[in-house]
Amino acid sequence: MKRLENKVAIITGGAAGIGEATARKFKEEGAKVVIWDLDETKGNALAAELGVTFAKVNTANYEEIEVAAKAVNDKFGRIDILINNAGITRDSSVKKMTVQQWQQVIDVNLSGVFYCSKIISEYMVANNFGRIINASSVVGVYGNFGQANYVATKSGIIGMTKTFAREFGRKGITVNAIAPGFISTEMVAAMPEDVLAGMKAKVPIGRLGEPKEIANVYAFLSSDEASYINGHTISVDGGMTV
Repeated sequence: MKRLENKVAIITGGAAGIGEATARKFKEEGAKVVIWDLDETKGNALAAELGVTFAKVNTANYEEIEVAAKAVNDKFGRIDILINNAGITRDSSVKKMTVQQWQQVIDVNLSGVFYCSKIISEYMVANNFGRIINASSVVGVYGNFGQANYVATKSGIIGMTKTFAREFGRKGITVNAIAPGFISTEMVAAMPEDVLAGMKAKVPIGRLGEPKEIANVYAFLSSDEASYINGHTISVDGGMTV
């Protein structure tokens, strides 16, 4: 039997990068996958390829999430897994960062995780079962120049995950987070060669991670194998934070 057989899983930011790899992995593991993303072209194409469901959802918009979550529950009868993977960057030094840059990242990366978890946890409580996994980052652990907004959200997710775990645990829902390191997404691959070499040099195993390696951890934490893991942030970074 596959690890996620017939589990209903929502993956935010699921149209590309780590989200896409996660959608593929969850489909492989037998889940009924629902992709939420703002990119309709990529989202629809991936959904058609995998035979899964796609909806255009802005996770920074509470009302949109309410409508989209109800649609998933109406279609499948339940929601078992939420992967809070959606995130954006608007990098700048504190001196140059605009209020808009700050707020945009907070809205998507932090408020969006809260909104999705608050709304979808209610469906999970009804079934006394759920898995919520949030995307933090290694920079949320040690900080990073020019990313005050992004770091604030990823640090906040670590704390929020612990609180969610305490509140939801007694209701059959486990909540964990992962903290990816440097991952070879399309955005990272487009960086200059010298920058990539510098990134690799910081990783003890000497390479960037692959999106599927993050997806593998999402799948494990969503499975029954991880049923007694709750409130933790797992670094998936090749040893960067050792």
